[in-house]
Formats: sequence, C-alpha cells, structure tokens
Amino acid sequence: MQDTHISLAHGNGGRYMRELIEQLFARHLDNPLLNTQLDAARLPVIEGVPMMTTDGFTVQPLEFPGGNIGSLAIHGTVNDLAVAGAQPLYITLNAFIEEGLEIALLDRIIASLAKAAEEAGVAVVAGDTKVLRQGEGGGLYLATTGIGQQITDHLDMQKIKPGDQILVSGPVGDHGTAVMLAREQFGLRGNLISDSASVLPLTRAVINIPGLSFMRDPTRGGLASVMNEVHQATKLGISLQQEYIPINDAVNTVCEMLGYDPLYLACEGRVVAIVDPSDATQVLHAWKQQAAGQQAAIIGQITQQNYVSLKTPLGGERILEELEDDPLPRIC
Repeated sequence: MQDTHISLAHGNGGRYMRELIEQLFARHLDNPLLNTQLDAARLPVIEGVPMMTTDGFTVQPLEFPGGNIGSLAIHGTVNDLAVAGAQPLYITLNAFIEEGLEIALLDRIIASLAKAAEEAGVAVVAGDTKVLRQGEGGGLYLATTGIGQQITDHLDMQKIKPGDQILVSGPVGDHGTAVMLAREQFGLRGNLISDSASVLPLTRAVINIPGLSFMRDPTRGGLASVMNEVHQATKLGISLQQEYIPINDAVNTVCEMLGYDPLYLACEGRVVAIVDPSDATQVLHAWKQQAAGQQAAIIGQITQQNYVSLKTPLGGERILEELEDDPLPRIC
C-alpha cells in the first residue's frame, strides 16, 4: 500500500479498500477464525451461557500515554465482559476512519489493538471499515462487539445489602487525567500514564468468592458514577472514606489545579467490587497478589441512608451527586 493518508477511495469497496483490509487490518489481526473472504465469522459452539457486550470509542487524542484508541477498544470490551462474570472469547471491530488520517498512525493503532487482543486471549473474528469525509469525524472511531462465556451467575446487584464492603482494585482517575494532559489544552505536561489494561487477572482472582455480589469497571463518570448507579438500582446508601481511596499524587495535583474531582474521572483498568463483609479481606488479599492490584483498598460500605456520601478525614461529609455535565468529553 503506497498511500500515506486515508482517502475516500479506501472505503469504496474496490482495490484500495481491499488493500487496506488485507495489508493493514488482516495482517495485524490474523487468526484462524478471521476470514476476510466471508461476510460472517464461523465460530465454535460456546458451552453454557453466552454473554455479549457492545461499545464505542471516540477518545481524543488517538494516542495517549499508556495506550491508544486501539488498545483501549480491546480493554474496554474485554473488561465489560470480565466484570459481568464472563470469559471473553471473540470481538468484532468496526472502524470509522476520517479521510486524511495518516496510514502510519492507523497502522500503529491496529498493531496495538492486535497486541492487546492477544494478551487478553481474545480473537478479532469479523469487522468492517467505513471512510468519513474530512471534517465529519475525529480521525478514527472504533465500535466493538464482544462475545464471552459466562463463568459465574452469582453476580447480582440486587444481592447488595447494608454492611457490604466496597473495594477498588487500584488508584482512580489515571486514565482521565492522562488523556487530559495529552491534549495539552491547559499548558500542562506530566509523566502520568493511563491505567488502560485488561482487568481479567483481577476478576479471575475473585470470581469464585461466594460473598462477591457486584463488579464494575469505573469508566465514564468514574468511581462516583458507579456508586450512584448502585444507589439508584438498590435504593441503598453508600458511604465512602476519602482517606482510603487510592489516588495518585499526580492526579490529585492536576485536579486541584484545574478544579476536577478525581472520583468522577474515568478509569480503564480498575475494578470496583461490593462484597459481603465476611469475604472482603479475602478479595482484598487476592487483588494484592496481582500486579495491577497492589494498591487495592477497602474504601467504604453500603448503608441504609438514601444518598452517596464521602467522609473526609476531618469528620465532614460530602454528598457525591449523580453526574450531569461531562467534565471531560471524548475520554474513551
């Protein structure tokens, strides 16, 4: 493929499109189940209950410290299946490419996507490409569908009860802050990297613990939004302890300078879990044995109160309201 930038011809169904698919996408994503000559993938029968998720990715910039839109698309899809109690198996990929995108950049992104898929043990089995006119997209949008096999059916938000403990697997707000710094909108730079990663090692480590009733990856809206989601679904209260919530110093510094709250910023490699108090220490110990869980912490508990609150080290209390405005658009 001699071109250096995407043109509308790369989406017209002809030679340019065939070369783009074969020489870029298929080259990186090659696996026994991917057949570009078929309009549908032939998949082995999934034993037990299949689970499916779908997602879209519009992050800006396309590359950021710790990842890019390609690796993010795999991590986001895999993580949605993992926290729902499934083993991810297959992914479909739709790429909406803006005319003028540098092909070398697209090549790097798809290579990163392929590497993330291999590390997570999933196969990209089908896909499609569309080319948008210049000015109609943000360089590249990705849409995915993930299929997995259910490995547990005991996760149920309705099992959550007062007294249950709330845990997080690591520091919150890293992804949102890293992407914000990569935009250089505020004249700030730093060494912080996104936490974008597969959470499969974390979910596998605790999935069979009987007292585990809920897991979620706190992406858009962050930790605070997950807590409000639980509150809305169960009508139970949530009390978080500020001093126990792990937040990296760089995230705190940036948020204090710019007026953001790290509890509302996206994570892309963390897990929030709600666990019976008798099993909370076991979950914490299991996570701390994982490389990605060494800063895991018990950060609060479920209560009878009718709101989500944050207890400060000085004994004060702040209500964590449900998010209305998007503090950082195009973050994932």
